Amino acid sequence: MTQPIGIIADSLVRERTRAGLSLAEVARRAGVAKSTLSQLESGNGNPSIETLWALCVALNIPFARLMEPAENATQVIRRGEGNKVVAEQADYQAILLASCPPGARRDIYLLMAQPGSERLSRPHTPGAVEHVIVTQGRALLGLKDSPETLEAGDYICYPGDREHIFRALEPDTLAILVAEQG
Repeated sequence: MTQPIGIIADSLVRERTRAGLSLAEVARRAGVAKSTLSQLESGNGNPSIETLWALCVALNIPFARLMEPAENATQVIRRGEGNKVVAEQADYQAILLASCPPGARRDIYLLMAQPGSERLSRPHTPGAVEHVIVTQGRALLGLKDSPETLEAGDYICYPGDREHIFRALEPDTLAILVAEQG
């Protein structure tokens, strides 16, 4: 959906799901009919500004977020790719993989895995994001339905509030996991 109502519909569903609220609860909080919200989430209707503002308040989001198209949910940066900043007086390079959103919390983990069965993680809290850098070996990881194969030096970012997996493809696979929660 690329028309404004389509973007709004997708945003309403995305933000309601992220907040972990039912259709009925958001409608109640916003003071709109459940059928109205259902129509809007289906991409039907012509909502007033007042209705959209009420929904934003109910979802605790800024109004502009309703107009934002969905971002690509998974990002992969291969070793050597990305925007580099190089030091003048040392053999040192930095590549920004991800910036931290305001108010977010990040926890950092070292993952050590052996080939065999995959680690299936259930969805974490709404809005959670995971960043992983494979430092040794190879692994299949990311969203359960669309995992990526990463090698040492590769980076991936995916929504942690959806089912995701990690499966080592080589012995002694190591990775750094940064778990971000808003």
